[in-house]
Amino acid sequence: MLWDFSVATTISALVRTWPFIIARMIVYGAISLAYVFVTGIGATVGWGVGALGTDDFQAGATVVGGIAGFAIVSAFLYFIREWILYMVKAGHIAMLVEVLDGGNPPGGMAQVGAARAIVQARFAEANVLFVIDQLVKGVIRVVAGIVDFVAAILPVPGLEGLARFVRAVVRVAIGFVDEVILAHNIQVRSENPYATAQDALVLYAQNAVWILKNAVWLAAMVWGLAFVMFLIFLAPAAAVVYLLPGTISGFGFVFAIIFALCLKAAVLEPFAIASLMQVYFRATEGQTPRQDWRAHLEEVSGQFRELGEKARDFVRTPDFGRSDGGPGTHPDHPTQAPPPPAPPPV
Repeated sequence: MLWDFSVATTISALVRTWPFIIARMIVYGAISLAYVFVTGIGATVGWGVGALGTDDFQAGATVVGGIAGFAIVSAFLYFIREWILYMVKAGHIAMLVEVLDGGNPPGGMAQVGAARAIVQARFAEANVLFVIDQLVKGVIRVVAGIVDFVAAILPVPGLEGLARFVRAVVRVAIGFVDEVILAHNIQVRSENPYATAQDALVLYAQNAVWILKNAVWLAAMVWGLAFVMFLIFLAPAAAVVYLLPGTISGFGFVFAIIFALCLKAAVLEPFAIASLMQVYFRATEGQTPRQDWRAHLEEVSGQFRELGEKARDFVRTPDFGRSDGGPGTHPDHPTQAPPPPAPPPV
């Protein structure tokens, strides 16, 4: 086999977590429509303002208005990226972990509430998860630079051009690995998310060639299908642009890219993540983080050191791990009665 995951298992996991596929399609579909709508408003306003001048001025004002609308939506997405990670991506990963571990997640939309409880138990707040995610991405890039993945799959010398291409694909493929690290954090029911992220990164480094090989295949699948979607969306995107005022035909190309990227984020990325989770869980099963790799990452990665510092400073608050209102309880552990009060002083 060219890869080490089961496509049938992945599809089954996605079908069983269909509420999150629907949620992703709603969120990313709304993002696509927001780009079209706000860009259209900006172009219309620019066209109206441009009517005060020459035809060339009006055409320029229309383009500037469209660009302004596009920028407004992009800025809004930048500010809600933590919410998307916490509520959509992490929740879906929590349910995928449950399915791939042989669990029985709730049916229907009840999955959303159950997933939110699991994510809250692991990370407490969105900003904690976001900080971990950003640090993990930095370490993953460092590991990809340390591991001579290209030499492992292209042992024949004299293939520099192909090697450069493979390295470029690897840089794209590692974009899936950070969510697999998040999946490990959820799978082991972490009490200290920073320390668990460090352990997961060491395990990833120990098995990086195997994991990256599969990530490369998944990146090729995902981006190949995304390109096909781009070609399909070109015609309707051009029709949308035709309805907008002025000459802004270039936005049809941009809209087609946005639609394709949103479909990629809604459907294709979950396929890649669920597949890579299978590979990671199988590769690291029964392993413990090796101290030599931990020491090496401490030496070469500032983000890895920062994770360690935050792990040492992390204090589990009374609310951390609570998901049902009980003291110190969450779905993964049985309810514990509070300790008896201390006896009065004699």
